[in-house]
Amino acid sequence: MATFFGRIAFLHALLVFSFSLSGYGFLRGVESLGINYGQVGNNLPPPERVLELLQSFKLTKARIYDTNPQILTAFSNSGIELIVTVENQILGELRDPQQALQWVSTRIKPYFPATRITGIAVGNEVFTGGDMTIMANLLPAMVSIHGALVRLGLDPYIQVSTPSSLAVLSESYPPSAGCFTSELAGIMPQYLQFLANTKAPFWINAYPYFAYNDDPNGISLNYALLNPNSGMIDPYTKLHYDNMLYAQVDAVIFAAARMGFGGLEVRVSETGWPSKGDTNEVGATIENAAIYNRNLLRRQLAKEGTPLRPNNRLEVYLFALFNEDLKPGPTSERNYGLFQPDETMVYNVGLSALSSTSSTSSSTSSATSSATISLTSSATQVTP
Repeated sequence: MATFFGRIAFLHALLVFSFSLSGYGFLRGVESLGINYGQVGNNLPPPERVLELLQSFKLTKARIYDTNPQILTAFSNSGIELIVTVENQILGELRDPQQALQWVSTRIKPYFPATRITGIAVGNEVFTGGDMTIMANLLPAMVSIHGALVRLGLDPYIQVSTPSSLAVLSESYPPSAGCFTSELAGIMPQYLQFLANTKAPFWINAYPYFAYNDDPNGISLNYALLNPNSGMIDPYTKLHYDNMLYAQVDAVIFAAARMGFGGLEVRVSETGWPSKGDTNEVGATIENAAIYNRNLLRRQLAKEGTPLRPNNRLEVYLFALFNEDLKPGPTSERNYGLFQPDETMVYNVGLSALSSTSSTSSSTSSATSSATISLTSSATQVTP
């Protein structure tokens, strides 16, 4: 552990990172940005229209929450990288290797490689869902699904992981204190070993909004929104954090390192900010949602890494593509989308600029509304 922290301190001593939004072409500037395409609505456009929408904004990565054959067919030969999902309720079936082989043979193989499936999310937030049976089925199902991919020769192309909520951590502040909850002490090392063996990433659903909503008086809104602010310095690593998202990601990296898996890649499978909420949902406004996602896009264009891994571009999947009117829970749950079901923008974070085929186009040289990012702004220096 001392060696690990010593290496971090050394990296920090060398760290000076800066970025220029004007230095990246629009067609390659969002290589690490994906979007979650949920379907819990009764008024969403057909998959063919969704594909056109993604392509019009030069988005090349998406995640769906099932293996909807209509979507897999529609996305054929589109070049869009797609993560598909195994629903929590069928994990018990798929722990059987033969059932897993049948599932992969019918749900994945017929569409690949024309549909560019790059990942299988086995369940969603299983570790913190409270269902011990589903949790017990998770790792065996992952092993069986990966084994099926191996048998079919698909394992070099498709990674197997599971998205977890930040509640898998008992400590996340400061980031260097990150550690997994004691309840996961039995299963987490096995899960991390599976990721290490298969070279798959740890997927985390990270929402600074939740932390801010829980403690609006104790957490700076600018820190949560990725806005300019003084940030915080981790007292142990001396790394500087100017936003909560990166701090959350690094806390997961530290937690994995404590279990001997410091080399795992961590990717953000979900993050976003609601544009509307109930009266007790502090900060759920269209202004804050536009700011958060605009800042996230800006950092993605800059190909940023976290303070702990500044040279490794952080891959992020934004939540979500559409407002979904059938989602249960508080009002915020139905209002994370960038778009309404009729494909009009809820607010403009600047994706419209990406649809230009030329970075010098006048249509992308200035903001078109108060919620639009100017993608040709001058270089900004950030020195932790």
